[in-house]
Amino acid sequence: MIKLELDRKKRQLLVKEPSDVTSLQKGFYGLMKKGIIQLSPEEALYVMDIRNGKCYDDVCNQFSFNHVASLFLKNKKLLARYLTYKDWRDKGLILRSPSEADGNYGRTLIKKYKRTDLKLDSYTFDGLFFPTDLMTLVDDAEVGKALYERYWFGQFGTYKAAHRGIISKLDIFETIFLARHGGLRLTQTKLKDVEKAANARIKFFNDMYMVYEDWRKGGYVIKTGFKFGTHFRIYLPGASPIRTNEEWMHSRHVIHVFPRKHKLLISEWARAIRVAHSVKKTFILAIPGKKTPIKVNTKKSRLDFLLFHRKKDGIETPKDGTPRYLMYSLTEDEYIGGEELAKALAECHHFGLEMLMAISDRESSVTYYLIKAITLPGSEYEYYEIEWVQP
Repeated sequence: MIKLELDRKKRQLLVKEPSDVTSLQKGFYGLMKKGIIQLSPEEALYVMDIRNGKCYDDVCNQFSFNHVASLFLKNKKLLARYLTYKDWRDKGLILRSPSEADGNYGRTLIKKYKRTDLKLDSYTFDGLFFPTDLMTLVDDAEVGKALYERYWFGQFGTYKAAHRGIISKLDIFETIFLARHGGLRLTQTKLKDVEKAANARIKFFNDMYMVYEDWRKGGYVIKTGFKFGTHFRIYLPGASPIRTNEEWMHSRHVIHVFPRKHKLLISEWARAIRVAHSVKKTFILAIPGKKTPIKVNTKKSRLDFLLFHRKKDGIETPKDGTPRYLMYSLTEDEYIGGEELAKALAECHHFGLEMLMAISDRESSVTYYLIKAITLPGSEYEYYEIEWVQP
């Protein structure tokens, strides 16, 4: 049994018994000061839950797990933090307060994507925009077929059967892009009216279009991600819809646009990542809008825990290793904002660590997502690969 002492006035949880102090010190719990260990609420609750800890006050009144937890209910995300703390500890791994992060650990892996500037041949062609469908039809078969086969704009003929039909169908993003950069002339309407219709129908359309244009100008083919629960799917530069050896080309990435001013329910976001993972596609999170410098407050972290992981001959510890990640603890019913996430990621970058998002579901099972920064040359926006991992 480990004895915890509760100081109600200072709301502190202390361990003073020498044998208990030694045991917790070996496990890298708490902060040691003058032979006494002070535990965070999450650490104290874990000791009570898993290590047979008993909590008393100075007159020997005993307090239950819930009684101790109730003293800290005003702490932000207390249960989410405890459940994710517990899961990491149960895996035999060490985690500490993010306030202990010091300097830049140089463990951030930034993935670089290639850029091949899109160079369109000169076209001038007409298209009829359908406002209730947010699509444009082009009945110039020669131009429609060329745009489809050479640059993969629109759908010429029938999906996966381009020889059936002579009409080219452009979605709303292709319509605006080609009207701005590809010689498309809209009949019976103006570009500003098309943009107005798109903004009225699609929430955060401008943010989505900025991401679409960013990747399209970089030579990538961007198509709808509807089947995968995301905004777009991406094909690498040079991709073509023309079949090779009778095999259909498959996309390798999907993109979900996360505007800075938008908030997204974690369970919906996680669902899209899982779908992408199940079909072996890389999930890319896009945070559009020009990046602005974010001042990191090292004394008041947005992150929840500093994580140590594994190494070849055991586990990393504060004594003989360096941290690997910073943890962001959430529950499936929480909302997270694009600006909030961007600031948390900036903090990870400041310390040279990657973010591990830990999401506790309603059964208290924890799912982890590793977030890696990526660069698209010439882009001013933020992009991240998100991968479901099992630590």
